[in-house]
Amino acid sequence: MTASSDPRQPLPKDICKDVGERKCLCYAVAASSRNSVRVNGPSEYRSEMALWAKAQSLPAEALQQVRAIYTDRFPIEVRHFLAPWIEEKMWCLEIETHNPHHEQYAASIVADLIHLLESKANSMNSEDLLTSKYKLMDFANAVKQRYARSPLDLFRVVRHCLNSELKVIQQVENVSMGPITPGTGLMVDAAAEIAQQVDVLRHRTTETGTLLRQMEQEQENFALHYHECTKLKAHLQHLQSQLMNQQNIELEKTVRRQKDISEQTLNQKVSSLLRLRLQLADKLSESVTHLVTLQCRVLDDELIRWKREQQLAGNGAQFNSNLDFIQDWCESLAEIIWLNRHQIKELERLKQKFPLEPPGVVDVLPNLNIKVTELLSSLVTSTFIIEKQPPQVMKTNTRFTSTVRLLVGGKLNVHMTPPQVKATIISEAQANALLKNDIVAKGEAGGQILNNTGTMEYHQATRQLSVSFRNMQLKKIKRAEKKGTESVMDEKFSLLFQSQFSVGGGELVFQVWTLSLPVVVIVHGNQEPHAWATVTWDNAFAEPGRIPYAVPDKVSWCRVAEALNMKFHSATGRPLSEANLCFLAEKAFGNPNMSDLQNQMLTWSQFCKEALQDRSFTFWEWFYAVMKLTREHLRGPWMDGLILGFIRKKQAQDMLVATNTTSTFLLRFSDSELGGITIAWVGDGEFGSQVFMLQPFTHKDFAIRSLPDRIADLQHLVYLYPDIPKDQAFSKYYTLLDDQPTSNNGYVKPFLVTHVPGWGGPGPCSTPSNPNTPPHMFQAPSPEAGSARDTPSVASHVSDSVYGSVDYDQFPQQFPQLWAYT
Repeated sequence: MTASSDPRQPLPKDICKDVGERKCLCYAVAASSRNSVRVNGPSEYRSEMALWAKAQSLPAEALQQVRAIYTDRFPIEVRHFLAPWIEEKMWCLEIETHNPHHEQYAASIVADLIHLLESKANSMNSEDLLTSKYKLMDFANAVKQRYARSPLDLFRVVRHCLNSELKVIQQVENVSMGPITPGTGLMVDAAAEIAQQVDVLRHRTTETGTLLRQMEQEQENFALHYHECTKLKAHLQHLQSQLMNQQNIELEKTVRRQKDISEQTLNQKVSSLLRLRLQLADKLSESVTHLVTLQCRVLDDELIRWKREQQLAGNGAQFNSNLDFIQDWCESLAEIIWLNRHQIKELERLKQKFPLEPPGVVDVLPNLNIKVTELLSSLVTSTFIIEKQPPQVMKTNTRFTSTVRLLVGGKLNVHMTPPQVKATIISEAQANALLKNDIVAKGEAGGQILNNTGTMEYHQATRQLSVSFRNMQLKKIKRAEKKGTESVMDEKFSLLFQSQFSVGGGELVFQVWTLSLPVVVIVHGNQEPHAWATVTWDNAFAEPGRIPYAVPDKVSWCRVAEALNMKFHSATGRPLSEANLCFLAEKAFGNPNMSDLQNQMLTWSQFCKEALQDRSFTFWEWFYAVMKLTREHLRGPWMDGLILGFIRKKQAQDMLVATNTTSTFLLRFSDSELGGITIAWVGDGEFGSQVFMLQPFTHKDFAIRSLPDRIADLQHLVYLYPDIPKDQAFSKYYTLLDDQPTSNNGYVKPFLVTHVPGWGGPGPCSTPSNPNTPPHMFQAPSPEAGSARDTPSVASHVSDSVYGSVDYDQFPQQFPQLWAYT
């Protein structure tokens, strides 16, 4: 760590200048789409003092916590010299770091950052700014190398630092506004706290290194004095063996006096050496104890949390990966552990040279050596992780990818002999045996994977040691015997990644392995919905430290609702409302009068095994089909709130009748057809206003013509519930017709319209090129070569028939011409 980023040292002079007048002048970026970038920073820091200025005014203890946040990954010098620009462009603007649509804009911001860094560095010509100048130039080069292809990763790093800084400021402000409870310390961000603890351990390791060198010097001095004392003893013995005359007697007295002084000095040196040895052993013991605590926090808290968030991301949760920060902590731990291990071994070596033990003192060095080696082993094996998981629903004979990474590979120089990594697929039983015995259960392999070996490579720019499997393919899979109602889509497998490497010139050899998240293997697309049910349930409800891959048979509805909302929000862009979730609960439990939903328990069988009442499909199959339809064909209208969707038929009828306005319509998901959406509208019937419902549209229909275009075709639909003109709601989704009446081959290009007999002709946006052509002559276009169509068999004068779902007792009398086509 450089002096400028050391929280124990004062900031350089050039960073200690007053920055109190800086403001964070955030601006809004003009947006023309739903993926636009918007201003989204804490308002108090946009309108008042800039965040960095507030940080500089913190008390000394809190300022040290802020300084500890910034490492070489985002140096404090960059934070200081570009503070207003960083807060304005990289913090306050709502660039979604998980949204690929924002990557291009983020890339332009990163390019501006590089330009500003280089310009600022070139303007620093005074000697007291020389260190900061080199720091800015180094970071500019690092940004070019690390983030050129992944600019959003830099935003994650910067925002993590700024948010950590903000937390420290807010905590200080909250503490200053009220009394401090005795014994209540200042709670800091985890990253800053870990960075502080790493820094303390580095300092302790430096101290023990200094003590070790001091002890080695004193031991060398002791050896010299011991040699001199031995010579004096030998000389004295020689004199005593000689004829004793006056001269020899005087010489003997002199030598004896020198010997006594030398022995006294030796005794003092022995006492000093023993004290120093005990002091050093105690300090090394304390360092190892602190290392154990910090490593448990990094591995058992932060890394396990990262893995859990990675698993929830499989269900659609937002995943702001902080893996680079975890790697920084793990690399620091690896470096400190290795240094402490070296110091313990050096102390043992020095002790062997001077094998003197004070009485009653237990030698702690052997146990320390074992403990610190175990720490290193645990760190290495735990940081062999899957950065990019393989697909959790895996289809045979289909290419898939995965990336494995060793977080401490760079510090331990593992890349000097690049390790090979092999991937295999194992069953749930084999995974269980592996975790119990650290060996894979004997027997046949769980399956065969092509292109399943790779060599880890070290990327200097990102300091990452990893291997990406880009062309793996599952060729065969071995199934287990099924029991009861189990199906192949209930069976879970896992990809096992294994490797071996050595550190310290072959001194330590590590066998490492890691398991992927559970994988369900399918051979046909129609198995996909149930497979995703298995994966979704596992991702949502897996308990920490479980036996592979045990999950609860029933969970509370509130947890199920959270999982369904997460899944639907990720797929469609808009979360489910409380009313939506209540509707889903009623459907899942088969009870329209549900109460106290929070305490209701939903079983796995109710979730995806038992068919819904009077239906041939399960709750999950219905939900999954609706989600897929919305994601692929209805995302825009759903995000705009134009689709009510999750609403009972009777409730829809009551709502429409209550408007007392004919031609008002709403959109609801079909109860009777998987992945169907129907249009319900109010029309004039024999007995006054009456609600009609079209036969549900499915993805096959929308592959031919979109829902907004179909709504535009139907002139009798005027207002979207409750009173929104349909063109106002849907016009931005209409397909614009080609002005050219003929195609390149000279033929007139036809187009498709939706028409309900008895309810008027096509809407205005679908007016044909020849206005004199009667509506009933519209013909559906022939499918293009290679495309597939699945349209109902209807009379030739109807281009795209859609039928009413109404009261069939009154239907023939009201609409005889429509009845003829049903």
